[in-house]
Amino acid sequence: MRNILYNTFLFLIIFVLNGCKSSETGSFDQAAKVAVSWEVVSNFAAPPDVFEAKFYLKNNGNLTLGDSSWALFFNMAPRPLLPYSTPQPAQLEHINGDWYKMTPNKGFHLAPGDSVTVSYKGTEGIVKETDAPLGLYFVFYDKEGKESQIVQLAPCTVVPFTKKEQLLRGPNDQDPILTHEYQYKENLGVSPVNADQLLKVIPSPVKVTAGKGTFTLTSAASIHYQNGLESEAKLLAQRLKELTGNEFAVKNAAPAANTISLQTGKIAVNGINKEAYHLTIDDKGVSIIGSDAAGVFYGTQSLAALIPTKAFVQKSTSVGLDYVQIEDAPRFHFRSMQLDVSRNFQDKETILRLLDVLAFYKLNHFLLYTTEDEGWRLEIDGLPELTQVGAQRQHISSYKNAALHPGYGSGPVAYDKGKHGSGFYSKADFIEILKYATARHIKIIPEVNLPGHAHAAIKAMEARYERLMKDGKEKEANEYRLIDPNDQSVYLSAQGYKDNVVDVTRESTYHFYEKVTDEIIKMYKEAGLTLDLFHIGGDEVANGAWTKSPLAQELLKKDPSIGNAYNLHPYFIRRLLPSLKKRNLQVHGWEEVSMIKDKDGALKVNPEFAGKNVIPYVWNNVFDPDMGYKIANAGYPVVLCNVTNFYFDLAYNNDPKEPGLYWAGFVDTRDNYTFAPYDMFKTTYTTAMGKPMVFDKVERLKPEARKNIMGVECQLWSETVKGRDMMEYYTLPKLMGFAESAWSAERPWENISDKATREKVIQTGWNVFVNTLAQKELPRLSYLNGGYNYRVPLPGTLVENGTLKANSSFPGLTIRYTTDGSEPSEKSTEYKNPINVTGTVKLKSFDAAGKGSRTVSIK
Repeated sequence: MRNILYNTFLFLIIFVLNGCKSSETGSFDQAAKVAVSWEVVSNFAAPPDVFEAKFYLKNNGNLTLGDSSWALFFNMAPRPLLPYSTPQPAQLEHINGDWYKMTPNKGFHLAPGDSVTVSYKGTEGIVKETDAPLGLYFVFYDKEGKESQIVQLAPCTVVPFTKKEQLLRGPNDQDPILTHEYQYKENLGVSPVNADQLLKVIPSPVKVTAGKGTFTLTSAASIHYQNGLESEAKLLAQRLKELTGNEFAVKNAAPAANTISLQTGKIAVNGINKEAYHLTIDDKGVSIIGSDAAGVFYGTQSLAALIPTKAFVQKSTSVGLDYVQIEDAPRFHFRSMQLDVSRNFQDKETILRLLDVLAFYKLNHFLLYTTEDEGWRLEIDGLPELTQVGAQRQHISSYKNAALHPGYGSGPVAYDKGKHGSGFYSKADFIEILKYATARHIKIIPEVNLPGHAHAAIKAMEARYERLMKDGKEKEANEYRLIDPNDQSVYLSAQGYKDNVVDVTRESTYHFYEKVTDEIIKMYKEAGLTLDLFHIGGDEVANGAWTKSPLAQELLKKDPSIGNAYNLHPYFIRRLLPSLKKRNLQVHGWEEVSMIKDKDGALKVNPEFAGKNVIPYVWNNVFDPDMGYKIANAGYPVVLCNVTNFYFDLAYNNDPKEPGLYWAGFVDTRDNYTFAPYDMFKTTYTTAMGKPMVFDKVERLKPEARKNIMGVECQLWSETVKGRDMMEYYTLPKLMGFAESAWSAERPWENISDKATREKVIQTGWNVFVNTLAQKELPRLSYLNGGYNYRVPLPGTLVENGTLKANSSFPGLTIRYTTDGSEPSEKSTEYKNPINVTGTVKLKSFDAAGKGSRTVSIK
């Protein structure tokens, strides 16, 4: 993944240049014993959305902190700070991105054993523990103001969120507070179903015909494959061994009795002849015929899905497979997941595990988001600074330095153990990922995000510029420079950055983009592939960018047709497209690549790039609910990425302990499952603050534009995602709901106009779906690839007159409880009926594999 010695040496150089002594020993070691707690006091501090919060500093060491020569640095969910009405012992300052610091005011004094409270205010309410300050560390300064020592602190303690003004985002928050009692009442909408009512496969096939009888699958049933299907056969054998424990022989041979046969043929289902398959299990064995190799592969995934839960919970030498005939093909050819590995890094092995589960649920594209403000994660030949500088975060003396500052709790030391701010994929890593995905019929879409979200690239190229200028190589230094050094523009990006937009007037910017693109194309060639899809990002250029750039202003005067500074964004796309077209690349990007501002400053669809192989991905269906349809109606092929349905990084609910973001509301598995692509107003229910949405003045999708809905994509942005376990928790089981929306044929409820009738039909289907998740899908995930860290929902509880009732949102899970204060386990008493209890009761939900939920504690 990286040359450890080289990067350690590089960090030591940067550390020395920053003027810091070792953070392990020094005069201020005792500062490590300062304990920090944090509390959200109220999200109702002032209308409409001002919050008040407090830092509590307790000095458990023997070092006195005075009113100078130190600062406390940390990361925190970026929110604009507001003046506090009364003087405070210390003040908070936003530096850049989510990087903040606290500095003492005159008179500050924290003696050993003492405590200090620092209050502050900001905008946008806070309701999650994952919003708490992270990666805290002191920096101490000498008499000349130079940094003399860094001291890291233990993670800060979060004071529990218990009151209404802490649990709601402000007076405009209309989402109900998620109590255990509320969850219990919500769970009454689902009920257990018999095993024969469960879905045979998720995502649901087009047609399933049950037969009468059972085929006994043993290791004697070898896998016979047709020429060209060896990879699919070997992967099936691997999967069957994983689930059953049996070895299956793989042979290039004709179909035969009592075998698993893999073939291609002329197959079309629902008029679709790509990725289609027929799967038959009868007294002759198993037959999978696909329209192509991908269809065969998806047939093998459905075969694995048909293996009964008990077979892999209690492995045996034989598995009974019910006779069945399945005819299946995908609704959308483009079924994708996006993963951001820039804000918090995920290692190669984690990516491979994710690709396996994406393939199992029949996704066929993967947008690997390797460039962002917070990190550049892909090795590029000829531009070593992209990973030497752009792939690691550490403390720096100024955010203007040519290096990356800490982000999302990565702390002051690059590659610090247990942190996720530093890391990258070598060329070899990336080529391995490409090959692994291709074998599973997943196309990886690389991303290089410009003109905004480019902080890491900018800093890396500034480091390159400084290095070459010191060597007197001015021409070479400017070859890939990305900024106008005289730009004085003031702006703040959506993630709090002041310096993340490239200069679109410089030829070096386009030269940089072409260089990176060409190196990525080479990696695809080394993997035996041809790169044909490329994601340019192109989103969230902050208002104010380029407004005080001499070079940009000169261009606007020279070419008044551009109109205004914002429209330098479409100017950049216009300049970039020819070079990408020359490389035979279909250009994917966020919705902004198809937008422009008119003379009055209103944002509208830009017709310029329609029909030019530009594919916008549209996430915004809550602030501009009809944007996706406006763009599709204008002639663009569109990928729908609706934030209300497909953003996996949005928390499952508003429980403070449930991790995730919520700027656009909350997204659970039902939201992923409930999506009508051609009339998404039917399945968009509330605003970001829980207010019911009304769609009486929206542009609807024209019948002739249906063909422009190219497909769907789910997103996992990683601001709050720390490591593999959290990534899998955020993804599963949401992925199953998304897969149902991406693959399965149009659901009957999508065409029901009456809301009450529609919701009743949706709920009937959802009830079967969640029973299937609880009884089949979740337990299987414990056995795939050694087990995934999926989320098991908490039980709902209700106490009435001393009687405790409990239920589950996923019927089929087992609820267990204790009354002695211990944590419930698989061996704890099973809840079956209401019980009379006193004192404290702890409950957890468990699936058949023994995977448990978080604990519910009832007093």
